[in-house]
Amino acid sequence: MRHLLASLKVRYLVAALSFTAMVCLPSQVVAFEFNGVKSIVVVGADDTKTPIGTVEFRPEAEGVAFKLALTTQVFTDHFLSMREFKCLPAAKEISCYVPYPYQYPTKIKPDDLTWLEHNLLFLYKTPSEYGAKLWNGVYYELQVQDNALVGLPKAVDLNEIAAPPSDLSTPPFGKENRGEMEPDARWFKAIIIE
Repeated sequence: MRHLLASLKVRYLVAALSFTAMVCLPSQVVAFEFNGVKSIVVVGADDTKTPIGTVEFRPEAEGVAFKLALTTQVFTDHFLSMREFKCLPAAKEISCYVPYPYQYPTKIKPDDLTWLEHNLLFLYKTPSEYGAKLWNGVYYELQVQDNALVGLPKAVDLNEIAAPPSDLSTPPFGKENRGEMEPDARWFKAIIIE
């Protein structure tokens, strides 16, 4: 009986210490904070990071308002298919920013980043190609990873936004409109917001 009581006391003491450690020690997991100005960085296939702008988050009653600002100095101008594009050149591939051309809600929710993703559309081409091939669209699907938003590339056909959608409040590139890409298919393999 004495051994049973001693064993129970030890178990109680271990449980109490474990609980105290959980409550008192700081957590190592940091969640992304949808507040303030964050940097937007593209990550190349060689792991180089290029800052391309900022996004400002402002919490509101029904979600989080956002405002994107590109740093145009890091882009080069390319005249493609009778239009000027801001592009990021790389040795084997040029990525050109495609601004979403219609009015859209400037709000997101932490579990729905679709409108922010629609503001990070790109198309890609080789340096030797002339013109913009809109079917070579890249959509960076964002997910919260610790204290950052990480976007991995998905394939989209930008011809789908050549005409305005019937409902401007519904994003045209839903999950069903995004195709899978191999992890190393694009030179800019990720976008990070931190």
